[in-house]
Amino acid sequence: MTERDSTQAAQQQDTILILDFGAQYTQLIARRIRECKVYSEIVPSDISAKEVAERAPRGIIFSGGPSSVFASDAPSADTGLYGLGIPILGICYGQQLLAKDLGGTVQPANQREYGPATLDVCLPGELLGELSQAGSSLSCWMSHGDKVLAPPSGFTVLATTPQTPVAAMECTARRFYGVQFHPEVEHTPFGTAMLANFVHKICGCKSDWTSTGIIDRAVSEIQSIVGDGKVVCGVSGGVDSCCVAALVHRAIGDRLTCIFVDHGLLRKGEAEQVRHDFAAALGINLVFAEASDMFLTKLKGVSDPERKRKIIGREFIRVFQQHAEAIKGVQFLAQGTLYPDVIESGGSKHAQVIKSHHNVGGLPKRMKLKVVEPLKRLFKDEVRAISSELGLPDSIVWRHPFPGPGLGIRILGSVTRERLDLLREADAIFMQELQAAGLYRAMSQALAVLPLVRSVGVMGDQRTYAHPIILRAVTTEDYMTARWARLPYEFLEKVSARIVNEVVGVNRVVYDISSKPPATIEWE
Repeated sequence: MTERDSTQAAQQQDTILILDFGAQYTQLIARRIRECKVYSEIVPSDISAKEVAERAPRGIIFSGGPSSVFASDAPSADTGLYGLGIPILGICYGQQLLAKDLGGTVQPANQREYGPATLDVCLPGELLGELSQAGSSLSCWMSHGDKVLAPPSGFTVLATTPQTPVAAMECTARRFYGVQFHPEVEHTPFGTAMLANFVHKICGCKSDWTSTGIIDRAVSEIQSIVGDGKVVCGVSGGVDSCCVAALVHRAIGDRLTCIFVDHGLLRKGEAEQVRHDFAAALGINLVFAEASDMFLTKLKGVSDPERKRKIIGREFIRVFQQHAEAIKGVQFLAQGTLYPDVIESGGSKHAQVIKSHHNVGGLPKRMKLKVVEPLKRLFKDEVRAISSELGLPDSIVWRHPFPGPGLGIRILGSVTRERLDLLREADAIFMQELQAAGLYRAMSQALAVLPLVRSVGVMGDQRTYAHPIILRAVTTEDYMTARWARLPYEFLEKVSARIVNEVVGVNRVVYDISSKPPATIEWE
């Protein structure tokens, strides 16, 4: 089965296409639809009506976006979409574009409406349905400048706000719907239920996007692509690579070999845990490549973060390549690429290229391995769900994301064995206390950082001049933005006391209260 065949197979199930007009919430729309157990896919806003017709989606959603519909470079949709007979829901910019294209009246921005708003329901209609009744009020989240003053002919106004005369509208005859608010965000409590009305009641989608169905489709696709071939997979101990390994192993059994490169930059006990989990829990062939001395030698005296990343990446590839080439007859490389990786790498026209995804995609072309990416249509929460279904242990399923360069980019400045050991101990205490307090799963990512500076302290009536440790914990839904976690003071006090008392060379602990943006989650 070719890549195109694989994509076409996925499209045979009920699908909602989301046209991306550049909104920061576009990924969240896709996730909310999938929470309704319906497959959704983000596509460029300039996709042609012909291509949409060929994909035969059950419904179409126009996302929001930062542009004004009156701007000369404002993104538009192929007006042929309106003649396909497919239900369309416009959200924010999507509603304004829908209204403008179909003859409604849209007013240029003169006053933005941003934040919480009260939605006054005129008529529930098909879209709001049982979620409200005429005369009732609903809380929602607004973020817009332009607004629809009058809907196109044939549309009924469903709701208003004091500043927005058309906050929701629908034309049941053509099955076109629009909302000015954002149903996908948590600040619109009824939003997911409204999206469920759209995908199930209006579009007629079945609830067939489930963990079991995802696994069955992935296994079938892997078997079709790989045939009788052999597959190699680089694993890190994280949920993405381990989930790929479990899926491929279920599909082809012992024709899969996994390679784990221990570059010496892992957290405390991590290498040993990976070896145990693969042998005991998964029963997968694992090649364990211990290369920590070599990596530390290459990193000696290097403090620039980009140089560190390049050195670690280059040497990782070299070690991986060496062991992969020793496997006779291997033809395929399995990678843990996720759907956000595809989007961030420019998979959507209006999505900025933030990074090139950093799976083992930099392998030399002479290896001539065909890439298998069974997770490329999945979000992180979906990967965790199917990992549990596949029987992976919680230590893998709920492990926080860990960067490929490991502690090498959580140590600011040069990397030495002594600095690694110090950071490992502090990080281990932080993780232990998060687990003990029942906070680990509530955090999206938590980490400890060792900075370059030292500070004066006093311990046992004696002056110290030692390292501080920076703790960081964030919560996020998509890792594109993140909020610093409001950990209890008592918890932070306990962690600080343990680190200072138990980790030799540390006399101070600080907590990072920066969100993303302006900061990033990692420090380097």
